[in-house]
Amino acid sequence: MKIIKRNKAEVEFDQSKITAAVTKANSAAKENERMTPVQIERISDSVTKQCEKIGRALSVEEIQDLVEKQIMAHGAYEVAKLYITYRYTRTLVRKANTTDDTILSLIDCNNEEVKQENSNKNPAVNSVQRDYMAGEVSKDLTCRLLLPQDIVEAHKEGIIHFHDSDYYAQRMHNCDLVNLEDMLQNGTVISGTMIEKPKSFSTACNIATQIIAQVASNQYGGQSISLTHLAPFVQVSREKITRYVKEEMKAIGVELSEDKLGEVVESRLKEEITRGVQTIQYQVITLLTTNGQAPFITVFMYLNETSDPQLKHDLAMIIEEMLKQRIQGVKNESGVYVTPAFPKLIYVLEEDNIEPDRPYYYLTELAARCTAKRMVPDYISEKVMLSLKIDKNGNGNCYTAMGCRSFLTPYVDEQGKPKYYGRFNQGVVTLNLVDVACTARQSHKADKTAAFWEIMDERLELCHRALRCRHERLKGTLSDAAPILWQHGALARLEKGETINKLLYNGYSTISLGFAGLWECVYAITGKKLTEDEGRLFGLKVMQRLNDACAKWKAEEHIDYSIYGTPLESTTYKFAKNLQRRFGIIEGVTDKNYITNSYHVHVTENIDAFSKLELESEFQKLSPGGAISYVEVPDMQSNIPAVLSVIRFIYDHIMYAELNTKSDYCQVCGFDGEIRIEKVDGKLIWKCPNCGNTDQNKLNVARRTCGYIGTQFWNQGRTQEIRDRVLHL
Repeated sequence: MKIIKRNKAEVEFDQSKITAAVTKANSAAKENERMTPVQIERISDSVTKQCEKIGRALSVEEIQDLVEKQIMAHGAYEVAKLYITYRYTRTLVRKANTTDDTILSLIDCNNEEVKQENSNKNPAVNSVQRDYMAGEVSKDLTCRLLLPQDIVEAHKEGIIHFHDSDYYAQRMHNCDLVNLEDMLQNGTVISGTMIEKPKSFSTACNIATQIIAQVASNQYGGQSISLTHLAPFVQVSREKITRYVKEEMKAIGVELSEDKLGEVVESRLKEEITRGVQTIQYQVITLLTTNGQAPFITVFMYLNETSDPQLKHDLAMIIEEMLKQRIQGVKNESGVYVTPAFPKLIYVLEEDNIEPDRPYYYLTELAARCTAKRMVPDYISEKVMLSLKIDKNGNGNCYTAMGCRSFLTPYVDEQGKPKYYGRFNQGVVTLNLVDVACTARQSHKADKTAAFWEIMDERLELCHRALRCRHERLKGTLSDAAPILWQHGALARLEKGETINKLLYNGYSTISLGFAGLWECVYAITGKKLTEDEGRLFGLKVMQRLNDACAKWKAEEHIDYSIYGTPLESTTYKFAKNLQRRFGIIEGVTDKNYITNSYHVHVTENIDAFSKLELESEFQKLSPGGAISYVEVPDMQSNIPAVLSVIRFIYDHIMYAELNTKSDYCQVCGFDGEIRIEKVDGKLIWKCPNCGNTDQNKLNVARRTCGYIGTQFWNQGRTQEIRDRVLHL
């Protein structure tokens, strides 16, 4: 069994330390107030058993809380007081060097919390350590100087989560849709160098990857680009190749018919498209940004984004190549093709590709094969999205997420045209709905539902103030802080020295009220699941309350607040631990080391894929600032018709969804199948079922973490959640 020390290092549990600590406090008490050695051992044994029962590595503070309760249970109040006093004194001493200890544990790769914080960062790499070290300093400044203390305490207690506090001090924003069209067509500047309009498709792809890297280094969330913005350069290359071929043929004295010339040109053009797409694929996964990871980039594939027949044809060629290369995968250190985490792909289902008799159905079949093999693309239903994303002109809109699930709200510019590219999200604060429900259960009010709504309103106002802190922190930011974003077209074309203030109001950018744990929240108050009518209706009321609050704030402040289904990664574990500490173990509510993401059906619930998607579509409508649903499926590579049936269901019923499968490889024995999770000495580990290899450095494991694919393993809470997932198909 392991414990987490105060500097976040993980060490072996040592029961004798409990005995020694209680013995010291006992010795300091008056003789008639002391416990016997037998009582002390009983306390030590009882705490150990409780730690084992919880089934995860507890922090030192959590263990000390258990010790306090056991001393009190034995009636040794004087000893308990001395033990509490000793803890408080030691806390004051430690306050001066907590940040120093944490940073040192990062350098030594012994900080378990940070090592498992991001499933796409390798904490042993210098650039990642540098980012984490800077993050610890930023978090320290944020908590001590920049945020109100009640918000800091609420964050520490897991009542809310103030996302990305490690970037807060720098006035950085969350995620965005890069205006690649503007940057490629009108030129941009990268690191002080003028980049003009590219003269070929492959050059456009190369410039796009440089833009992606620069953008990723100047914000902390996900970003998205559209292949539609690259498609015009296919024609540029076509014309260029045509000139070259004519010159070559003339030089050797050969005349080609128009048909033959066209064949040669298209053949060479396809080769260039292959090279260009390969540039995006390989540069994205081999680039390291200033935060020590590959850019969190989403590539949008939407045929109906253009109405020009030739441009649509060229776009289809790019999409086809993107899918084919993703099916192949990328080679790992051993030269074996594995599943990369990025770029994330989003494929739009529409009239021209959803039926077998439609012209681009072949792309949907290819997408289905890619999903079965590599877990991407994810799917947006144009039909459903057009019905949900209505702008002020009354028109429906279809557009990409920013990163994994964050969606902008509909926006119309001064010319009355919808605008999405060049917009961004200011940041996220997430409300722990489970904590609201558990607090209501503990209240003295007889009507727990009434208590829930009262506490909900108090917590919403807390979140509102925290979100305003994010907004105010960005106000006054000069365009000079990130020229690629604010001056050279990624998000705007502001002047040097100009602030970004005008982009923070009136819907140009959004700011997100996140939520987590709707499943457990509903069960805690109603005793019913979201899959039952009473639970579903209460869950919808909760979601509506969140939307009503955002609408009120937006009307009063002209800031575009929006509800966001938070993709908890490491925070799911943090929330669970805080809930257990604050409320104990409540069956069906706090009895797991994770809580459920956003509005999702619990991972252990037996429900078929179609019922799950249909149910979650109701909640997705009420999460306009970000949401994605998924179904868990077995290996589907030999059953593509089943994948296509799920895809068709998505098109008819839900705006945004994905299929989760497995894509693993053992470097020791070459096993190409599902790497399993087992519990060893109280800790969940990954193990090859063929050879028993448990060395994470020699295992390639890819799992959908929370809307995107993770490949660097996860903390114990998220690992338990992955282990508990049941199949929906």
